[in-house]
Amino acid sequence: MPISTTLSDGTRSRQVTQVRAFNRFYTRIIGALRANLLDSPFSLVEARIMYELGQLPDGLEGAALRRMLDLDPGYLSRVLTKLDTNGLVSRTTSATDGRRQIIRLTEAGRAAFATLDQGSDDAVAELIDPLDPEQRARLVEAMVAIEQVLGDRPAARGFVLRPPEPGDLGWVVARNGALYAEEFDWDASYEALVARIVADYAQKHDPAREACWIAELHGRRVGAVFCVTDADDPTGRTARLRLLLVEPSARGHGIGERLVDECVRFARRNGYDRMTLWTNSVLASARRIYQRGGFTLDSENEHHSFGQDLVGQTWSLKLN
Repeated sequence: MPISTTLSDGTRSRQVTQVRAFNRFYTRIIGALRANLLDSPFSLVEARIMYELGQLPDGLEGAALRRMLDLDPGYLSRVLTKLDTNGLVSRTTSATDGRRQIIRLTEAGRAAFATLDQGSDDAVAELIDPLDPEQRARLVEAMVAIEQVLGDRPAARGFVLRPPEPGDLGWVVARNGALYAEEFDWDASYEALVARIVADYAQKHDPAREACWIAELHGRRVGAVFCVTDADDPTGRTARLRLLLVEPSARGHGIGERLVDECVRFARRNGYDRMTLWTNSVLASARRIYQRGGFTLDSENEHHSFGQDLVGQTWSLKLN
């Protein structure tokens, strides 16, 4: 795959060096996994052939298997002959075309594949078991990203929303503080504000009328939002959307829109007449999400907060 010529020579050189370093690292990891399978008599190519055939009870045409594995026809033929001689695969003529061979695993081949497959699972489990859940999620997400960028696998758009679990509220505080510092240069006073909001929610929220949702993508936390009763409305008929957050790596999946929609549906179900939120004009992506959700801008005011000169905005949405 050609490297974009729009990159500077220095950037291109650093990226090439990093990819090559990763290749060397991953080759060592694969070597370690293969070492864990030395009890198996199979080469890497033989194991791959058995894996592909193990997914297809009715077998596969030889030409299709060659294309799938990108192997030289002569080399593939020699490997299949060895597996056939050892009673692990059978090669029969296609019922519809006498020029084609159908390759299947024999019963002995399926038994050998089952042992090999379990050994592979055990080797990978041994590799990732020392990692904590967050590290495993990051690892899997990075591997999926590599496959999507360099292969032909479409980007996965599936994500889940769930209630908060132990540790999630602390994550909301930490990620808000870090992301707004990185993207807008806000100081620690913003993280302090988020900590107070989250602490109030944890200590005093009414589960019947207030809720929080955590968004997960590939098993990793990537977003959050809160729906609480607006303390400025003495009637208790106004809900307030707070602390909408989507990780940069997860943007473009519609997570922000879904979090806002979930808040609105929850507020409607629980008898609120109106929903409000407070944001700042620099948060353009969030503002577009609110506009698409039907919110309208009520007022603006200049203020100095979080170490910056900002324009605060109040938005609202009629629910009934």
